Amino acid sequence: MNLKGQTAIVTGVSKGIGLEVVLQLLERGVVVAGWGRNRPDLNHDNFHFFSCDVANEASIDEAYKSTIKQLGEDIRILINNAGFGVAGAIDEMSSEDWKSMFDVNVHGIFYVTKRVVPNMKAQDEGHILNVASIAGLNGVAKFAGYCGTKHAVKGISHALYMELREFGIKVSTIYPGSVKTNFFDDIEGMNAHENMMRPEDVATTMVQTLETHPNYFIADVECRPLRPKGKQ
Repeated sequence: MNLKGQTAIVTGVSKGIGLEVVLQLLERGVVVAGWGRNRPDLNHDNFHFFSCDVANEASIDEAYKSTIKQLGEDIRILINNAGFGVAGAIDEMSSEDWKSMFDVNVHGIFYVTKRVVPNMKAQDEGHILNVASIAGLNGVAKFAGYCGTKHAVKGISHALYMELREFGIKVSTIYPGSVKTNFFDDIEGMNAHENMMRPEDVATTMVQTLETHPNYFIADVECRPLRPKGKQ
C-alpha cells in the first residue's frame, strides 16, 4: 500500500508502541486518527486525537462518528494496538482485572474492526494490523488472563484474514516479546530495561508490514530481543 495520503485509525496512542507507530505514519504522509484515553504530547497537522475507551462500545461509536465526520469514512488502515496486562496467580486474580483485560484486549478489537470493515470492502483495499504478544503464542506463569486475551487476538486475526482476503483486506498480527514501555509499570517484580526491544523498532516493523505490495500478505510477525538478558 502506498501510505501517503491514506487515513488510519490507531488505538492506544498515548505512549509506547502506539505513539511510535503514529510518528512513523505521520512521517510517511498518513492522516492519523489517534484513539486513546489520554492525549499524547504530539502536535502535527495530520494528527487528530479522539478520546476513546476501547472497552466501551458506546465510546468507540462516538469516536468513530467523530472521526468520519472530521476525516471522512475512507479509512484504509486500522491498527488495533490498545491493550494491557495484569499479573497474578489464578487464585489471586480479581474477576474485575480478568474481565477488564478481555474487554480491552479482545472485545475492543471487535468493536473497532466491525466499524471500519464495510468501507474497506467497498474500496476493495484495507489493512488491519492487530498487536498481540509473545504471550499469544506461549504460556507465561502468572499471566493466564493476559495470555488468554492474546491467544484470542491470534485466533480472531487468523479467522478475519480468511474472511476478508477476497475483499482486498489484509489482516496481520504482530507478536512482540519484551518491549521497553510502560507496560511493566504496574507489574510487581518486572521493570523495563535496556535489553528489551525499543518501541520504535517494533513500530518500524509494523509500518513495513503496511507498505507491502497489494498481493503480498504477511499474516504473522514474531519479534524478540536478541539478548534479553544482555551480553554474557
